[in-house]
Amino acid sequence: MTLTAARPVAEAGTARAARGRRWRSRWPLAALLAVLSVLTVSPFVAMLVVALSPAGRPTLPRQWPSSLTLDNITRVLESSGFITWTVNSLIYAVVSVVIILLTSSMAGYAFAKKRFPGREAMFWTFLATMMVPFQATLIPTFVLVNSLDGVDTFWGLIVPTLANAQAVFLMRQFILGLPDELFEAAKVDGASEWRIYWTIVLPLTRPVLATLGVFVFLWHWNDFLWPLVVGQSDATRTLTVGLSTLRTEEVQLSVLMASAAVSVVPCLLVFFLLQRYLVNSIAMTGLK
Repeated sequence: MTLTAARPVAEAGTARAARGRRWRSRWPLAALLAVLSVLTVSPFVAMLVVALSPAGRPTLPRQWPSSLTLDNITRVLESSGFITWTVNSLIYAVVSVVIILLTSSMAGYAFAKKRFPGREAMFWTFLATMMVPFQATLIPTFVLVNSLDGVDTFWGLIVPTLANAQAVFLMRQFILGLPDELFEAAKVDGASEWRIYWTIVLPLTRPVLATLGVFVFLWHWNDFLWPLVVGQSDATRTLTVGLSTLRTEEVQLSVLMASAAVSVVPCLLVFFLLQRYLVNSIAMTGLK
């Protein structure tokens, strides 16, 4: 074998050895991640198994069901109360997402690119509200909403949750990384502040808006305490509160798990639809 012919064989052997060393150094981490993944997914799988188990038959945790059926899910979807709760949760979550994204992007743009007296003091004071737990302001907020006849109404459910300091902080930090030359060029061309906001700020912040939209949707979709206090009838009761009321009734565990499984579907749809923007937002985090 000539020297020229032997060189690719040696390089291939070296590459295989390098890959083997990398695998031996990484397999403990891979094994740990696999175990954590199984532990994370197991409760969800158990919920699906119980939801698909025939009513009145033995199921987890006593034994694995002998057969699976969609009767429980069909029963849940045909329930008028479940449909009403789901629609109320969608209204609560979607309206909150739209308003929070608009207001937080406006506030983030103002705090990041505008110059006005007291800007830093106002921003850090607003940010300090994140350290105050919602439970501490629950009673004063309820008294205020009740005095305005907002109890058991959608506006009383939505409005008190719209001041989101974390959303403003994320938008400000992202907009700070945008080049000032874009805004200066738009002002030179005679663009108004609203035009700059709609044509520059919103398109460039699309990744972080999508990320923030997913978080806000999940926060409101899974919110329990405030909807429990304000929504006092089925007309405004959300899905989380409605499912909690089923626990006090004589409802079979399989039906309850079917309701919980169906309630997860909107969250999964939102995540998969906006997954591309989530990845872009993470990739752009360290870029100037």
